[in-house]
Amino acid sequence: MGRLHSKGKGIASSAIPYSRTPPAWLKTTPDQVTDQICKLAKKGATPSQIGVVLRDSHGIAQVRNVT
Repeated sequence: MGRLHSKGKGIASSAIPYSRTPPAWLKTTPDQVTDQICKLAKKGATPSQIGVVLRDSHGIAQVRNVT
């Protein structure tokens, strides 16, 4: 659906941060993150479920930035 009084359809979305460095407050090492991913995968978790667990429980937003 388009807008009534203006052109365009809107493209609002979240943006990934430009900097690829892990945050300074994150104390987990890349080896710990990899081990956690392997444990969750062996339990049968899907990649999206692994990402949710890492984000919510361990404070890791982007695994690519940490490893």
